[in-house]
Amino acid sequence: MTRIPSSEHQLMKTAQSIAGFSLGDLAEQHKVAVPESLNREKGWIGLLLEKVLGAHAGSRPLPDFPELGIELKTLPINDQGKPLETTFVCVAPLTGITGEIWETSHIRNKLNKVLWVPIISERHIPIAERIVCTPFLWQASQEQEQLLKDDWQELTDMIAMGEVEKINGSYGQVMQLRPKAANSKAKTQAFDKHGKPFMTLPRGFYLKTSFTQQILLDNLRVG
Repeated sequence: MTRIPSSEHQLMKTAQSIAGFSLGDLAEQHKVAVPESLNREKGWIGLLLEKVLGAHAGSRPLPDFPELGIELKTLPINDQGKPLETTFVCVAPLTGITGEIWETSHIRNKLNKVLWVPIISERHIPIAERIVCTPFLWQASQEQEQLLKDDWQELTDMIAMGEVEKINGSYGQVMQLRPKAANSKAKTQAFDKHGKPFMTLPRGFYLKTSFTQQILLDNLRVG
């Protein structure tokens, strides 16, 4: 059992020590079975890294390392270092959002400080053979924070005005709102533009690949 990190320094030391290992190596060390496919176990890589690094927030609405205020995000990339998919941040509330502000929002709390773990994850590579690249800690610059805030405001305003069904992936400069559900039967309540409740698919906030690509490039320049 991995110890819960007591400091940012200790977390980063552990994180950087796994660079170069395959997911199969880490799974074997921590006695975790590697699935044949991620189709039914989409969150498996994230759960493995949580176990390896001592994250313990579980499903609570907190950063993965609550005492350190750090969120853990795995980032699947190709061998040229380009992100392969958008990054899920958190589920978006579709009701009770009147009066919410960015500064105290759940999503800002999640993105306040992020430990990114890039993993070479092209589909032709078996899961066990996918390689962990060097993890790094990230905090949004003033410009990045403003972009995130603007997108959050636009998307949240649309939800509040009963326009959640109009939102698609083209909205948002760096962040988008998309359906987030295990299957089409999972429904949650929202309100239409007349204020009447209806059932719809849950939605999640996702960081666009162009944004995570920039985060990666900035880190490489610093490194």
